Amino acid sequence: MARKPTSKKRRTGSRGSVVVIGLGRFGRALALELVDEDTEVLGIDESAEAVQALSGTLTHVVRADSTKEDALRQLGVHEFDRAVVAIGTDLEASILTASLLVSFGIQNVWAKAISEAHGRILTQLGVHHVVYPEHDMGQRVAHLVRGRMLDYIEFEDDFAMVKTSAPTDIIGLPLSNSAVRSRFGVTVVAIKRPGEGFTYATAETVVAADDTIIVAGRTRATERFSELL
Repeated sequence: MARKPTSKKRRTGSRGSVVVIGLGRFGRALALELVDEDTEVLGIDESAEAVQALSGTLTHVVRADSTKEDALRQLGVHEFDRAVVAIGTDLEASILTASLLVSFGIQNVWAKAISEAHGRILTQLGVHHVVYPEHDMGQRVAHLVRGRMLDYIEFEDDFAMVKTSAPTDIIGLPLSNSAVRSRFGVTVVAIKRPGEGFTYATAETVVAADDTIIVAGRTRATERFSELL
């Protein structure tokens, strides 16, 4: 049975709003980030403690059993365009909840998976976006630990963007003369001078020793480039 939601402000409608189901560490962090970006959020969890902790912070937060269709419909979840299943440890609840959201015809459903098998089931149910927070974060940190990268983002199809210090080979030269793309297989897309913000890099951009750069390219190519001294 759904309980009466507590709210930070009145929700004006489900379009552009997001429902986050499961308010553990991942769901809580996600919901709070969405609120910080001025997105209206309906948070749902079975735990009274989790709901109480976010009372007055999210647009709406309610204690309810997300595996029950009537409870979700009572809360208007079926009217949302975007939903996130952030349930991690209870696989049955994760799968049943995701199945209901898909059956509602919600346009974009994200779901957290804790294993490849879990992720495959979610995909088979029709979940549009399956995420592996622990795996993805572990992979990202591993790249940062092993090299000189300052930040690392990997996309699908073997493509990545890396924030790194400028290697000696390209310092003092316009990018057109340093031939970064032909020599290293990456493209310098942005550059940051000390005390300034990032700006787009051009062929005429001259890289200085204390610059921070963002390069894009095939994953292994960006890794090799970030290891240059």
